[in-house]
Amino acid sequence: MTELIERWRTAALAAGSTDPAAVDVAGEELVRRWREPHRHYHTVEHLAAVLDVVDRYASTAPRPDLVRLAAWCHDAVYDPRVPGDRNERDSAVLAGTLLARTGLPAAEVAEVGRLVLLTAGHVVEPADSAGGLLCDADLAVLAAPEPEYDRYAAAIRREYAHVPEPDYRTGRARVLSGLLALPALYRVPALATSWTNRARTNLTRELTTLTP
Repeated sequence: MTELIERWRTAALAAGSTDPAAVDVAGEELVRRWREPHRHYHTVEHLAAVLDVVDRYASTAPRPDLVRLAAWCHDAVYDPRVPGDRNERDSAVLAGTLLARTGLPAAEVAEVGRLVLLTAGHVVEPADSAGGLLCDADLAVLAAPEPEYDRYAAAIRREYAHVPEPDYRTGRARVLSGLLALPALYRVPALATSWTNRARTNLTRELTTLTP
């Protein structure tokens, strides 16, 4: 966990935060949120995996440290019981509050919030390389080997254990169909080439288990 906090501190200071103590307080709050007991997929492991992809392809974004901050904040608020894009909107608000306290300039705070909101639907304009990198990293699990993908799908089901099976199947199928309908699942060229086919195969395979 110390290493994870150090990644937050490094990104925040490189992005322009001016208050190291406030940076540390914000990082500790974010880690507490990512470790909430109701999370089974949206955990610190998911956060670390997203950060790893962002680090690997950082050269594709003009301000990769802002993408890293958005990765930290994108699921900071996560309540499976709320409707629509409420979690993403609340995460963006939280990002704005925490980052403003660290002294990050207002323009950078706004950009992080914008990136967080993109993860609601993963619809990214072709020229938005920062948004593309964040969304690609967030959706990396879709292109995982079949056993890992199945563990991801099972973890999502546990997060929605309060939803009756017929309703879950309908809602989950809607999410998967929406992903399959995106103009592009991945926008970083190297990821689009190597991940798209496997991701579409995984999504289609799960979808067939949910629909008659």
